[in-house]
Amino acid sequence: MLIIPAIDLKDGACVRLRQGLMEDATVFSDDPVSMAAKWVEGGCRRLHLVDLNGAFEGKPVNGEVVTAIAKRYPNLPIQIGGGIRSLETIEHYVRAGVSYVIIGTKAVKQPEFVAEACKAFPGKVIVGLDAKDGFVATDGWAEVSEVQVIDLAKRFEADGVSAIVYTDIAKDGMMQGCNVEATAALANATRIPVIASGGIHNLGDIQKLLDARTPGIVGAITGRAIYEGTLDVAEAQALCDAFKG
Repeated sequence: MLIIPAIDLKDGACVRLRQGLMEDATVFSDDPVSMAAKWVEGGCRRLHLVDLNGAFEGKPVNGEVVTAIAKRYPNLPIQIGGGIRSLETIEHYVRAGVSYVIIGTKAVKQPEFVAEACKAFPGKVIVGLDAKDGFVATDGWAEVSEVQVIDLAKRFEADGVSAIVYTDIAKDGMMQGCNVEATAALANATRIPVIASGGIHNLGDIQKLLDARTPGIVGAITGRAIYEGTLDVAEAQALCDAFKG
């Protein structure tokens, strides 16, 4: 399982939100490229970037920062989400050197777009499914749909999606632990690899994900915990590497 540091971008700065609320943002750095360097030097093997402004505006807003990080680390897999709602945007990011694009809101509202994107950019598409009480949320979590997460995930199995980033909104940014049960249930219900996200606080939370013994969980995204020092990237990755599940 990979430990994947998150760099959430708002107005060009690196921030963390609580439960997806833009007005509840903590700024951790005004130099996201240097922050990326910190996690790379700490031994991470993939980065998770989110254009928070883009998620709300429906188009990339912090694209220059994303491009700068990709250029700085051309051999590091980078995944980017937030405001990706057209093939043109995907092409822009792929050309910039980003390894994966995460389709969230549009995957829920127009699932056929995912198939179209996978066909145009094979191996590059991740679907981001954010949930509240098992139902998918969209538009920067401002709206909660009537679609069940597992039902939607199964729909994407034939499209060639590389992974699903699964976030429990109630847990995100709260550092109260990941929703292991729901994450494992999703991973067991679909053939698509699942990346856990939301609520990871410390090494114990990583251990709980490992203890679920669910091969389909291939990564864990961590944000506030690594910024506030309750989780060390290198230590967490070493734990995953040593685990004999």
